[in-house]
Amino acid sequence: MTEPAHGVTVARTVAATSAAMVAFAANSVLCRLALGHATIDAASFTTIRIVSGALMLLVVAQLVTASGSRLNTLPHRFAITRSGSWRAAFALFGYAIAFSFAYLTLGAGTGALILFGAVQLTMIVVALLKGERPGPLQWVGFALAIAGLVYLVAPGVTAPSPLGALLMAFAGACWGMYSLLGRGSTDATLDTTANFTRAAPLALATSVVAFASVHVSTRGALLAVASGAITSGLGYVIWYAALRGLTATRAAVVQLVVPLLAALGGVIFLGEVFTPRLAVAGVLILGGVALAIFARTHATPGR
Repeated sequence: MTEPAHGVTVARTVAATSAAMVAFAANSVLCRLALGHATIDAASFTTIRIVSGALMLLVVAQLVTASGSRLNTLPHRFAITRSGSWRAAFALFGYAIAFSFAYLTLGAGTGALILFGAVQLTMIVVALLKGERPGPLQWVGFALAIAGLVYLVAPGVTAPSPLGALLMAFAGACWGMYSLLGRGSTDATLDTTANFTRAAPLALATSVVAFASVHVSTRGALLAVASGAITSGLGYVIWYAALRGLTATRAAVVQLVVPLLAALGGVIFLGEVFTPRLAVAGVLILGGVALAIFARTHATPGR
């Protein structure tokens, strides 16, 4: 690769990564904007988010197919049904529904911190269960991250809602499992489209069950569509494009900026307060996870 070509590739990776991180943080802000002002109920927000995300991804997948990719050797509708998995769809739905209900009580920054802390901790725990043997620095990082989460949710004047924190931790665990299930994907766009498509009826069923509490304003619906079609659907596609130029370690570490972006968005758009508790917990959680990731990379050459 020539030097100019390499520079263009790096620039594209940086641009795609930056856009994806802003999209992920925007998901928290959009959800809190919608639910914090009671413009829509949590079940309806989830349903509209997943359905609009599925529709956007179907359009993107069709464009990819029409552009001459290898998918045009298989009819589009059959390619969708043979991609993704129901396990991934359930994990995606679990993340989305818990995420929405958690933001009924959590601030944007607090929710994002718990979410991404739980995502990384889930992936670390799975690695441990699969036999990975962490070194001393990894254990220190893991302990710091756990301590940060415990401190964040410990009882106190500025402690978040226990139920909201539990739901967001569950959402993070689901997203961590969804990420692990996607590691073997050979076509991220098509697999993501198929997973969203499978998750759509699960979300619709939830809205049917919660029909008595359904309330949807135009503003709430538009925020849900923006979260689903733009910051989720297109955001995930952009993220997968960025992953082509990132190592696994860099991809993991760069996501740690999302809670900080979400907290900033909460302050600017929602009038939230960046509390000392959130700041201390953020340093412990993000610093601990970063330490664990870097220590693992240092201890495992070539990864």
